[in-house]
Amino acid sequence: MSGTFLRCLVLLIALWPVLGLGQEPVFENTMAERTRACSHCHGKQGRAGPDGYYPRLAGKPAAYLYNQLLNFREGRRHYSLMTGLLEPLTDAYLMEMAQYFAGLNLPYPPPTLVAATTPAQLARGKSLVTQGDPQKKIPACISCHGDRLTGALPHVPGLLGLPRDYLNAQLGGWQTGQRRAHGPDCMATIAAQLDRADVSAISHWLAAQTVPADSRPQAQGPVNQATGQANARGCGSAQAPARSNAVVSSGPAHSDLSARGAYLARIGNCQGCHTATGGASYAGGRGIETPFGTVYTSNLTADRDSGIGAWSPDDFWQAIHEGRSKDQRLLYPAFPYPSFTQLSRADSDALFAFLKTVPAVKQTSRSHALRWPYRTQTALAVWRALYFKPGGNVSKSGPVSVASRGADLVNGLGHCGTCHTPRNMLGASRSALDLQGGMLPMQRWYAPSLRDRQEGGVGDWSLDEVGLWLQTGASARGVASGPMAQVVLHSTQYLSDDDRLAMATYLRSSQRSSAVPAPQPRASVATLERPPPGTVTNPPAGSKRPLGADLYDTFCKSCHGEQGQGVPDAYPALAGNRTVTMSNPSNLIQTILWGGYSPATERNPRPFGMAPFVLNLSDRELAALSTYLRSSWGNLSAPVTELEVSQAREKP
Repeated sequence: MSGTFLRCLVLLIALWPVLGLGQEPVFENTMAERTRACSHCHGKQGRAGPDGYYPRLAGKPAAYLYNQLLNFREGRRHYSLMTGLLEPLTDAYLMEMAQYFAGLNLPYPPPTLVAATTPAQLARGKSLVTQGDPQKKIPACISCHGDRLTGALPHVPGLLGLPRDYLNAQLGGWQTGQRRAHGPDCMATIAAQLDRADVSAISHWLAAQTVPADSRPQAQGPVNQATGQANARGCGSAQAPARSNAVVSSGPAHSDLSARGAYLARIGNCQGCHTATGGASYAGGRGIETPFGTVYTSNLTADRDSGIGAWSPDDFWQAIHEGRSKDQRLLYPAFPYPSFTQLSRADSDALFAFLKTVPAVKQTSRSHALRWPYRTQTALAVWRALYFKPGGNVSKSGPVSVASRGADLVNGLGHCGTCHTPRNMLGASRSALDLQGGMLPMQRWYAPSLRDRQEGGVGDWSLDEVGLWLQTGASARGVASGPMAQVVLHSTQYLSDDDRLAMATYLRSSQRSSAVPAPQPRASVATLERPPPGTVTNPPAGSKRPLGADLYDTFCKSCHGEQGQGVPDAYPALAGNRTVTMSNPSNLIQTILWGGYSPATERNPRPFGMAPFVLNLSDRELAALSTYLRSSWGNLSAPVTELEVSQAREKP
């Protein structure tokens, strides 16, 4: 071996760490890392996607970006990918994201001019933007967006550096009501005065303008032409009601009845169902889709006409305990009275005392949209005769064991079995398989068995691990996603120390008994095409590398690691991950398709997110990637088929 070769070898070994050869990218705990789910779609400058244009975020006013995030989360803007990402996040975290993107100072791309643009069209666009049209009562764009059209603090965005198609789409959204803001909704009023030619003229002229060297928004709101006053808020800004993270304390002895009820309402996640997206708290109107149609939740505020302001504690107990309204009408079990019937009268009275303190909102409940015969009281009476029996009205006296309290929380107020127990064809829980897992009705998510350690069981977890997961939805064992993220965000993170210990104790002791048969794997046409579980899907040495491995390197490795080991407190490990290895791969497919954040809780207020890949991966590619994850690093689960992915993309 020559001396030259040895010197080169020594030099290579010395530089190996510096060059990063053989090493994974260094993880940085930064906002850039935390917002990778955003930049995956929006890029640095905004970009076109298969389903539309993703605008540039860098340098826009923080208050404007924050308002848009609230608009998506609260339903004033409609885009399912955005809503799904933002649902488990708090106002504070959304503002931090907005401030991060607002602070980025990136150069704008050069302007674009469509070849077919005419001088007359450009002249009309310039006139509308800079002068408006008094005859049509259209103010000049510069009156709100600034003389340089780079926006104005605190809320008004810039109009330059945006593609023509995106500008057309935004103005069209205002015209059709797909974009909305709290009143006065000035942009909707202005857009209604624009005809197609005006919209086209404005978008062509704006897209052809060069962004000035100083592209920052004006430091002070511009003057409104109509009032002569500085605009405090820009067109399209929207201040949503804050999503509070404050814990409602029930007091050490729960001496205050309404405070005790506030705590119970939070643990039961009553607000989650009885609040429509973007609506008033507890005012109802949220649609719950079922296989039999849509059930709309009722108004629980103190309004006497449309809420429960005229109810008595006995009326409320009747609804909780027997599933009957004040007027004796039978209630549909989408309201989980089959679980709530286990509550004590004392807890019912506390809940009612709290709801009487909720500000009255006059909002008449919507009629259910159920198919015949399910919409009839006769059919409901038959269902109740078959599947519902009110619980005993017996108050427990004396000390209650920790496990017994946990059982009450899981099976009663927490109504965990509503999701985690399989249902029969009439929508009733199959009690013989209580908490054994099942597909969520009208959703593609699977609620794993809480009795099976291979799914959602925690028999081999410590009490501290279970408690931490209930508080944060994230641990080294796994991350809450999909509907469960909402449960952690709005409910379980607020459990008192004693109740959290009780629930953890009961869940740890509730492993499957040999007397209860395990649910059989789902049957499908795809099952016939699968090799047995544990079959090694990687090709032998020397053959072509599997597609799933290449896709993993492209989309997943930078976060989850070369060996699927993840990053502690940031990205979950995929090796041994139960979402990856469960016999039912629905949650894995949903997670890859739609991405998401774990819930932003008090113990984990700034979670890391995962980008959605629904627009990046075909059914074949997603099946290959899922199969690779389920057969690598010691994972021994069956492959995923294209049919399963195709079904997961569709609404049930």
